[in-house]
Amino acid sequence: MQEELQDKCGVVGIHCEDTSKNVSHFVYYCLYALQHRGQESAGIATFNPEKGLNYYCGMGLITDVFKGYEIDNLSGNIGIGHVRYSTTGQSLLENSQPFVTDFDGGFIAMAHNGDIVNSSILREELKDEGCEFKSNTDSEVICYLLKKEYQNNKDIIESIENISKKLVGSYGLTIIVNGELYAVRDPAGIKPLAIAEKNDSYIVASESVAFDVINANFIRDINPGEVVYFKNNEINSHMLEIAKDTPLYHCMFEYVYFARPDSIIDGINVYQTRLNIGKQLYKQYPIDADIIIPVPDSSIPAAIGYSRASGIPYGEGLIKNRYVGRTFIMPTQEERELSVRLKLNPIKEVIKDKRIILIDDSIVRGTTSKSLIELVKEAEPAEIHFLVGCPPVISPCYYGVAMATKNELIAANYNVEEIRQQLDIDSLGYISLESLVKAIEMPYEDLCLGCLTECYPTELPKNIEAQSYYKP
Repeated sequence: MQEELQDKCGVVGIHCEDTSKNVSHFVYYCLYALQHRGQESAGIATFNPEKGLNYYCGMGLITDVFKGYEIDNLSGNIGIGHVRYSTTGQSLLENSQPFVTDFDGGFIAMAHNGDIVNSSILREELKDEGCEFKSNTDSEVICYLLKKEYQNNKDIIESIENISKKLVGSYGLTIIVNGELYAVRDPAGIKPLAIAEKNDSYIVASESVAFDVINANFIRDINPGEVVYFKNNEINSHMLEIAKDTPLYHCMFEYVYFARPDSIIDGINVYQTRLNIGKQLYKQYPIDADIIIPVPDSSIPAAIGYSRASGIPYGEGLIKNRYVGRTFIMPTQEERELSVRLKLNPIKEVIKDKRIILIDDSIVRGTTSKSLIELVKEAEPAEIHFLVGCPPVISPCYYGVAMATKNELIAANYNVEEIRQQLDIDSLGYISLESLVKAIEMPYEDLCLGCLTECYPTELPKNIEAQSYYKP
């Protein structure tokens, strides 16, 4: 559920060859389409030859940040944008992006989606060399590493090549360096990044839905380990040397939860994947019930898939209040239950005396699931069968998912039957790892499944601990 899982961010980059054009409005609308990837802060940086670099960041949704701010103040033919949810660094204005830094003879503006697991080590090294950090994020570490390299060799491709050998983790980057746009995807392809075109402009974004909103034509996904840049109104590409020896590890949660269902990521339709998850759940758990009910919104396609496969009617037994944003961490059980009631309300007439199958995308800590089940019970169902479209999460994510520490993960501490007893329901079923891979229709070895298997795509520094969304 949304309050249990959050992604790192969404990034956008737009390049227009015509220096008289203004791309800032397009950047804004692309970020609007990516708002689901981050709601804490937003920002845009643009460049034009006359005004140079302009940027503006703020806390809140994209509409809040730019309310009363004239987007035309950011006029430029090149722009990048960012929406943020923190997994590394606190929710503070100084951690908002794009990050901007200048140096003798130039500037860098950068937006980052992902997590660098060795960022604390790199930060200390940069501090020893005299770097003064304004934020506590790993994204600023990347920005300063790039600045340091570029000052030394004056070649941006070589600089990106050099820092890629130091970075361990996930990253999708959009970067403006002295009036040129570059996009970089991490060598394992953990974070998504794609490219499109519209008239005389090229657009880069975390998801293809950003292209749809401005009616741009999708071209392709940026390859893992690829640097894309634009000259003479053409796409130019450079493959990082490190990518040759790096296996693919696409984040499975993009398909299960994070991405909008109308996105296509690495050639895979997210909506179809979620339909497949529902069909696979039916194969595993062919339950005799009266109605299939999703936990809105991300579980709706899976519930439809289960309904189609089983012939059991699909019903909207839970109505979501879409005007409730992210709720703060509530200190008492009564307040935590209230946060669920603010977001979801059961329709008693749909649920009462029915054998219901409730379908959700994941269970992480389990606290929200408990409150949800209690809410559903008030509508007096005859039976509750709870199916989950993600296998048990047994270990934290270190690559850009605000999840929980290991001792907070319910499946890391209890087996399925014990969790069923805690939820006090008739049955509980998780999709198997094998069935999930079938649903995504991507080879097992090409997926990052670290939070499900504890087999991570990179080495982890000693004593690393995942950022917990639940800590004060």
